[in-house]
Amino acid sequence: MFNKGVVLKYLIAGLGNIGLEYVHTRHNIGFDVVEAVAHSLGATFKNDKKVWLAEARHKGRSLFLIKPTTFMNLSGEAVRYWLTSLKIPRENLLIVSDDLALPFGSLRLKPSGGAAGHNGLTSIIECLQTDQFARLRFGIGSDFAKGRQSDYVLGKWTAEEGAHLPENINKAADIVKSFATLGIQPTMNLFNNK
Repeated sequence: MFNKGVVLKYLIAGLGNIGLEYVHTRHNIGFDVVEAVAHSLGATFKNDKKVWLAEARHKGRSLFLIKPTTFMNLSGEAVRYWLTSLKIPRENLLIVSDDLALPFGSLRLKPSGGAAGHNGLTSIIECLQTDQFARLRFGIGSDFAKGRQSDYVLGKWTAEEGAHLPENINKAADIVKSFATLGIQPTMNLFNNK
């Protein structure tokens, strides 16, 4: 039983790099998703310690949406700081990141897993000293020539991808909100493989 008056808190971290050159690139899709969540709930971001932070309420839950300002390979420092300072349990943490292994537009919610070469996830695993945290993987595809992975990941979406992006981002935002209200397993059942 939950105590009346106790509000469940969730930390939703969208991964990306700060700087105008990275805005709306494939690697920054985590930023775009948490911005969509904030927008849908009427919340705005403000600069705070190691992050841009927005606080929103959704169905009786408190969602703390963060965009780390530490650059991707130090994302874990920001996540650890806010998880600790807000006293949020790790099972209420969700990381949103791009994923080369998934086709463009595919969305997969997972309760845990390795970093799969993603610098942001590597940093979070190192800082939290565990890979047992939920992550929403946003497929960006892998349509690049050998040796061009970095250019591809840090590149802008194609016109065709851009046409489908708003729909995919909104679906990802729905997954985030479902995670915070229904929990991870029901949300995986609802959205994975759809």
